[in-house]
Amino acid sequence: MSQLGTAAKAYLLLRRRLGYALKGADRRLANFVALVDEEGDGVITTELALRWARRPRRAQPATWAARLALARRFAAHHKATDPRTEVPPAGLLPERYRRQRPYIYTEAEIHRVLEATAELRSPRGIRALTYTTLFGLLAATGMRVSEVVALDGEDVDLAEGVLTIRHAKFDSSRLVPIHTTTIHALQEYTAKRDTALPRLTTSAFFVSERGRRVTGCSTRYNFALVSRQVGLREPTERHRHGRGPRLHDLRHRFAAETLLRWYRKGADVEREMAKLSAYLGHVHVNDTYWYIEAVPELLELAALRVTGDRMEEPS
Repeated sequence: MSQLGTAAKAYLLLRRRLGYALKGADRRLANFVALVDEEGDGVITTELALRWARRPRRAQPATWAARLALARRFAAHHKATDPRTEVPPAGLLPERYRRQRPYIYTEAEIHRVLEATAELRSPRGIRALTYTTLFGLLAATGMRVSEVVALDGEDVDLAEGVLTIRHAKFDSSRLVPIHTTTIHALQEYTAKRDTALPRLTTSAFFVSERGRRVTGCSTRYNFALVSRQVGLREPTERHRHGRGPRLHDLRHRFAAETLLRWYRKGADVEREMAKLSAYLGHVHVNDTYWYIEAVPELLELAALRVTGDRMEEPS
């Protein structure tokens, strides 16, 4: 390993000891170091940092800005031991992340996805069983993919109908009550899983054909595969299963449908919003309010509610 690579590892270790998660930073920083070692003789320059940041040509500008920020922070740290280091000026790629508009699946589309997932082949049939149940749970609860794949058996209390989410986003934890139909689906999964794999050695609730915890990567891959099969994604030259609705959009659908149901029933959405925010595990309720702006029908209903309230005020 080069001197710069060793310095990068020490830098990441130091920041993690200070409490930073830095998810995925090891691979990205190693990639940056490789470029600097190859083309800069181990010396970080602003030109190399900018070129590396813009390497994913089809990425959003916000992704470029985040990559440059990673390189810039490391450069600022490394300059203390190597004065030759150039620290890229702040604001070279000033782009904020823009949320992608959610795709709201129809009930029919979800059924098509689950039917196609049930046809996935594997020697013991675990692949179809696991992903059909997993995708169904995501649609029924709006949980994050990372939260579902991290579930252990002890986190799934089917007697009480409650899931325990531990160390979720921002290291938060919460309880997620589930509907009776969801309880029955998870009970059926447990029984079939244990029959097919009677000697499980993992604590994971959702397992692969080999009896290991399923990963977020494999979960998204299988979802993309069946989405392509049912026509939700079109194939493209560089993306094997095409671009289109994402697995995370099942979470968006859950939130949007819940809000739509409240508006249509005339519920006090302002009061109920905090409940939905807590259920979804949002740190700030503003993250939940975003759905009103992101979904046209919700925005229209909210506007009508405000207009109606004003019209009813005494003159």
